[in-house]
Amino acid sequence: MHLTLLPQVLLVRTGPVDYAVWNYGGLLGVIQRRRFWLVLRLLSSRTFKSVLEVGYGSGVFLPELAKRCSELYGIDIHTCDREVTAALSKVGVRATLRSDSVTAMPFPDASFDCVVAVSALEFVDDLDAACAEIARVLSPDGTLVVVTPGHSVLLDLGLRLLTGQSAKADFGDRRAKIEPALQDHFKLLQRRHFPPFVPAAGCVYRCFLLRRL
Repeated sequence: MHLTLLPQVLLVRTGPVDYAVWNYGGLLGVIQRRRFWLVLRLLSSRTFKSVLEVGYGSGVFLPELAKRCSELYGIDIHTCDREVTAALSKVGVRATLRSDSVTAMPFPDASFDCVVAVSALEFVDDLDAACAEIARVLSPDGTLVVVTPGHSVLLDLGLRLLTGQSAKADFGDRRAKIEPALQDHFKLLQRRHFPPFVPAAGCVYRCFLLRRL
């Protein structure tokens, strides 16, 4: 299976915690791209009428998601939606992008067959409101896939060594709250983590496949 990402030369820097450039090249790129492979494995070969990516950032994953739906949407709090739309158009990807919060989305109820959130919810303070909104815009039989970083002292040290960034500064204590918040609003169908050969407590990424309650 081939992973189609937005070419690095088209990336739009959308804010201080937009690390989309990490997806390209080297060991860090290999690790970063595992997030997208986790999503694709949980989605399998399914296609959807409408897909929403929460926290689409620079749009790096949208070209791949575009292959799996007829209508593609994205929401993020940054205000670079027009610039990202233009970048996507250069590779033939059409997406409706909105600058809004996941805690108050401008979409009708049951708008989407699939919602994807990759490394996004750990930046949201009100996780309960975010989960409630995602459940609202997701169709009754829709699919939600969430990828979030693990949380351990060793993992955070590795991030510091590879990137110079502080997980504590970026995420606070929200990583530990994501799974409980998801299970309050959704039915957990599958859980995966990377690397698969280490205990879940020490994983780099956790990935969840969910449905509405």
